[in-house]
Amino acid sequence: MAGKTTAQMDFWKGDFGTAYTDRNPQTVEEDDASYVAEHGISRTAMSEDFLAGIDRSSKILEVGANLGLQLEHLRQSGFTNLLGIEVNEHAIRQAKSIHPEVNIIPGTAFELPFRDGWFDLVYTSGVLIHIAPKDLPDAMREIYRVSKRYIWGFEYYAPTPTDIEYRGKKGFLWKRDFAAMYQELFPDLKLVKVKRFLIGDGPNENQMFLFEKPQ
Repeated sequence: MAGKTTAQMDFWKGDFGTAYTDRNPQTVEEDDASYVAEHGISRTAMSEDFLAGIDRSSKILEVGANLGLQLEHLRQSGFTNLLGIEVNEHAIRQAKSIHPEVNIIPGTAFELPFRDGWFDLVYTSGVLIHIAPKDLPDAMREIYRVSKRYIWGFEYYAPTPTDIEYRGKKGFLWKRDFAAMYQELFPDLKLVKVKRFLIGDGPNENQMFLFEKPQ
């Protein structure tokens, strides 16, 4: 993966990213159970709520797919044209083993190897939070560029940008209003749907949002 590199990319490509992959849910069933425990609703239900009107044959890209759990959620929901991009090679190997019907390739959010508007929908799930604020616009511009119609996200929410200590380390996790930032960068985006989900009893929360580009 040539091109732009950051401290956060190196962090996730290495042992920390591998450990993250191995300690988190490996199957859709485990993932749904963790979402119910954390948010009171399964990830499958969240996705179906937001994507109910999206054609199942739509070309979909996940940026930062890890081992492909969210792609597998979508596949089991009937979506048929799915691709992920991921920096951690161990996660890609695990995906091939655990979710063989999901396709994930090496790559980064900063240089998506696709033509403009190549995908009907592009999304992230807990990925923008790990991109440094100074680099975030570059990643969002790439996501916007390769999306033909929809941008979907599920990220750690705060009304103002906040640097959070992550497993004893600083500079690797930020929460903010990512939906508002998308709209600041791309005023033509139409907000289709947005919801916030408390984490446990609060006060922390995640935000899911869906944007549509002008057609």
